Amino acid sequence: MSTRVVINGSRGRMGQALLSCVAADPAVSLAASTDVGDDLQAVLGGCDAVIDFTHATATAGIADLCAAAGKALVIGTTGHDDEACARIAACAKTIPVVFAPNFSVGVNTLFWLTRKAAEILGPDFDLEVVEMHHRLKKDAPSGTARRLAEILAEVRDLDYTKDVMHGREGMVGERTPREIGMHAIRGGDVVGDHTVVFANIGERVELTHKASSRDTFAKGALRAACWATGRQPGLYDMQDVLGLK
Repeated sequence: MSTRVVINGSRGRMGQALLSCVAADPAVSLAASTDVGDDLQAVLGGCDAVIDFTHATATAGIADLCAAAGKALVIGTTGHDDEACARIAACAKTIPVVFAPNFSVGVNTLFWLTRKAAEILGPDFDLEVVEMHHRLKKDAPSGTARRLAEILAEVRDLDYTKDVMHGREGMVGERTPREIGMHAIRGGDVVGDHTVVFANIGERVELTHKASSRDTFAKGALRAACWATGRQPGLYDMQDVLGLK
């Protein structure tokens, strides 16, 4: 039996990609597609899971509706503040929530490789993260870039808020050993490029993922919806879905 999904944010770029991928995937079926102005609550009874790609300010309310209806939720939106994250975590005590900065299988492999590389290379390598997205992206850095920096901070026992340097300008002085550089580039129609740089004296390691189609994120989100349906309540991410933890 296929997993019945509601695509919330269906008129956006990711929503359109999801609708296309649902039509080609026998493991899922479309229960409804909703967007701004539609009544999400009215269609929840006919679905197993909701996939939300709308806006960070709307996510907490959507999570509340899903929790009340007992439906699994997949969150692909990024840029949430601390209050929204707390409300999402509260809802995850009632329903399974897959909350990930990126649903690409390749990017989640990059997360895994970044952790391993940081562990192997050690503290002598300087750390930099570079991301590029299309000109319409509203938040910076991307949720994926932030997660990459968080992984680096976890391995090095650093603090994301204190030790991440968002770009450089003027006489900033020499690079400190604790510093994680973060650089966001915007332009054109780039779907999403992410590079993690490990730089030492005499050598450099770079890990890069480039997305050329939103279908890769859509397919991952559908996979997450199938995985989450019927699962115990909890706050999960794509590392859980892919068995990488």
